[in-house]
Amino acid sequence: MAAAVKKSMKSVCLIVIDGWGISDETRGNAIKNAETPVMDTLAEAESRGEYTTLDASGLAVGIPAGVMGNSEVGHFTIGTGRVAYQDLVAINLSISDKALASRPVLVDAFTTAKSKTGRLHFLGLVSDGGVHSHIDHLEALLAAAKEASVPQSFIHFFADGRDTAPVSGVQYVGRLQSYLSSLQYGTLATLTGRYYAMDRDKRYERTKLAFEGLVKGEGERVTPDNLIQKMEERYSLSGKERQTDEFMKPLIVEDAGTIRDSDTLIFIDFRADRMRQIVEALGLKPQFQTDAIPRDLSVYTMTQYKGEFPFPVIFPSDTPKNSLAEWLSAKSIPQLHTAETEKYAHVTFFFNGGVEEAWPGEDRVMVPSPKVATYDLQPEMSASGVAKEVVKAVKSGKYPFVMCNFAPPDMVGHTGVYDAAVVACAATDVAIGEIQRACEETGYVLLITADHGNAERMIDEDGNPVTKHTTYRVPFCVHGDGCKLLEVTHDPGLADVAPTVLAIMGLDQPPEMTGQSLLATPN
Repeated sequence: MAAAVKKSMKSVCLIVIDGWGISDETRGNAIKNAETPVMDTLAEAESRGEYTTLDASGLAVGIPAGVMGNSEVGHFTIGTGRVAYQDLVAINLSISDKALASRPVLVDAFTTAKSKTGRLHFLGLVSDGGVHSHIDHLEALLAAAKEASVPQSFIHFFADGRDTAPVSGVQYVGRLQSYLSSLQYGTLATLTGRYYAMDRDKRYERTKLAFEGLVKGEGERVTPDNLIQKMEERYSLSGKERQTDEFMKPLIVEDAGTIRDSDTLIFIDFRADRMRQIVEALGLKPQFQTDAIPRDLSVYTMTQYKGEFPFPVIFPSDTPKNSLAEWLSAKSIPQLHTAETEKYAHVTFFFNGGVEEAWPGEDRVMVPSPKVATYDLQPEMSASGVAKEVVKAVKSGKYPFVMCNFAPPDMVGHTGVYDAAVVACAATDVAIGEIQRACEETGYVLLITADHGNAERMIDEDGNPVTKHTTYRVPFCVHGDGCKLLEVTHDPGLADVAPTVLAIMGLDQPPEMTGQSLLATPN
């Protein structure tokens, strides 16, 4: 069937640029100030109906109104062709409806903690960034644990500084300490930067540093009273000695709060990818050498972090049916998904709606990300390697659908190093140009969008670096085979990308896909 389909349908190549938003502001806009002739030319085709912008934040991607988008919800929405309320919204609703404390798995976690050591640990990112977690959720969990009469609760604070301002961690520490005081329950035990505690790139030396802080109490001793002062001292250091929130090495606030045999752990992050390594180390087996492995831990996670993990999940998710990848697979249409290491999960697990395994006929290629401490040191990252894989796939004629992700604008944007981000955006544009030429040579229709904004706002009004995502709209380009975009009456968003892909390919849209095709006429 696949061979017959290939002859009668249009082939599509979809590029998702990570962190490429649209802003007219020039100051601090790494995209606008980079040499990007390819994307500039594609944007100029708006008058010909080949370019528009999409909503990639807030309710358009299933998160609260006004909240910046992120790579997870962006790829999920693009790949499933629908807006699904994400875990952040579902958990918020559970709290506002006063239903959190009665969730069966959470009740079980509290019961387990009480029946074993009486010691419960909450671990995760503590900020209001809303990308991986939310401090509101931690506060609600602590209140529920107190209500359930769990004797002791310890908090292991993973500092943000990436989805929030780089030195805003002291505000969240202050807020948490005030909350614990008013609740008269709970103890802040440790603080570690997410660079270590939430690594996702198999840099196990980082995970080990966090692990041994949690388990052995290895780190600098502080008290609840001087914790904020110590963080501010680290902020004020110069050069390589400086530690902003993301890069905080372990601070041990309460020695009695280290993780011990038979304790109970709840991981509070709702986003999966950056929790997997630390959860695996504590709940299964560390992927590094250590002389301290707590036994008989009871581990619970806020959401499903990995299909193979045996841990009970407080908010299990329903896997959406008939994502773009599943729909193409059901029609025996070969497809290829590729990205570099940092974004590989996004073009596979997230793009496929939370499905870990590839669908039949779906090939995947991971291009290694450069092994550097931070990506401003190699801002082009592996964009060229990803482009080579896409060009090879397009020219092979094997795959009627090819999709990829370009990581540099987002990953370098997160470093806050503006000049490096300019280089990252220019390198991404060059890579897109290579793919565009291959598509023109082979008759592929090229679609380009982004999952969220980032690199277009890297300096705030006071001249400080900005490392977080934005709520700006993202581009949507269609190039090839005379395809034009509709003059739509609704506000188009990322959910409309997959239906547009299917329309260009001449395929029907599954009923579960609630986005709308933006193609002007059926192809």
